[in-house]
Amino acid sequence: MALPKTTRKKQVKVAPRRRGGKVVGPSFEGWENLTGEQFSRLRTGATDFYYREWKAADLATAFYHWMKENGYSKKEIDCAKKEGARPTHGIYAKILQDGCPDYNEVHDTYWQSLAGTMGVVRPISEKLHEWAKELIAAGEPKLLEKVEEENAKANVYVPTIQERIRDQSFKMAEEIDEWLEGWVKDKASFDPNGFDFKKHFKEVQPTQAHARKMKQFWEMELVDFDELERMPTKGQLAKMSELDADMWEQLKEGYSHLKKSDIAKYRKAIDALNTELDFIIDQAKATRKPRKPKAKSASKQVEKLKFCKADSKYSLASVDPAAIVGANELWVFNVKTRKLGKYIAANVDPKGMGRDGSGLSVKGTTIQGYDENLSIQKTLRKPEEQLKEFKGAGKVALRKFLDEINTTDTKLNGRCNPETVLLKVS
Repeated sequence: MALPKTTRKKQVKVAPRRRGGKVVGPSFEGWENLTGEQFSRLRTGATDFYYREWKAADLATAFYHWMKENGYSKKEIDCAKKEGARPTHGIYAKILQDGCPDYNEVHDTYWQSLAGTMGVVRPISEKLHEWAKELIAAGEPKLLEKVEEENAKANVYVPTIQERIRDQSFKMAEEIDEWLEGWVKDKASFDPNGFDFKKHFKEVQPTQAHARKMKQFWEMELVDFDELERMPTKGQLAKMSELDADMWEQLKEGYSHLKKSDIAKYRKAIDALNTELDFIIDQAKATRKPRKPKAKSASKQVEKLKFCKADSKYSLASVDPAAIVGANELWVFNVKTRKLGKYIAANVDPKGMGRDGSGLSVKGTTIQGYDENLSIQKTLRKPEEQLKEFKGAGKVALRKFLDEINTTDTKLNGRCNPETVLLKVS
């Protein structure tokens, strides 16, 4: 006997709503009018929608947002984040936000009528609070551990650059100190030329900063030796105050065990050391790449430029002065002298690539970087007509515009003033 054919129920899928082309999630509008079965399918479809359409990280964020709205502290939320919310947590938080009721009695009645179901339908918020407490309890030890690690890192002392240079210099000078210790132990046999500084510094590779620091190590000893050479006579000591005289006597007594030849040996050794250290410093200066000056912006270069913004008599207005910087040509007109001039860059940049040193530039109230021989000006006898013609001229016509003016040409000096209109740049 053939078994009756059963039809599998299709799962209800909630069609995503769209607003402005964006998926905004399911709607629970009118849920009050639904039967228990219809509401169950709506809620199941809504949870399935978030499983399909939302990323786990976005769902976790939705749950943390629900915690904040429901009075959880920042520390508690941080603990929950440390453990990490599950997608299910975020999904239930989202459907509440979409308008799903926290508890629907009709849905509960339908649920209990189904075969094989147990218990009752609990409010969604009750589940969310349970999950929040679990996450907080699990994440708190991890958060405390992280805080302790950060505090430990914060308490680690980080030496300054100067301290590192000092410590490195001490290490580089260890062999030199050992050699100079020979002078202390046996001054008679000490050889002031017995250390190969070039070879040593080639091995340890000191920078000029290390060399400057090492020079300081033996400075005080040499200062005392210099003072000994200037030791006052008995007559000079008698004329000094008791304190000053006593200081000199203490210095003499402190080095009374040294002969002049012993001091000369030590001084010779230190002089040889300082000569090599000075060489390292001077070499670094010679090979140091000069700092490239920071290029000023075009607006900064022209901020002090004096020019006529607009002239009503000739109906002229100046172009933006910042456009001069890097331009190959600049046309100017002096409304007082009626002189029309053209600045031509000494180093033309035909393709406008903005190469360093090309085009015109501005310094204070002066145009710079122009060819003094090619940059000329001429007086306009009929300025109204000629300026009108200038405005309508194209690139080709402008090339011969000054040539066709029958007045004497004079060289431009680069200076701009309140009577100078900046006509055109190219």
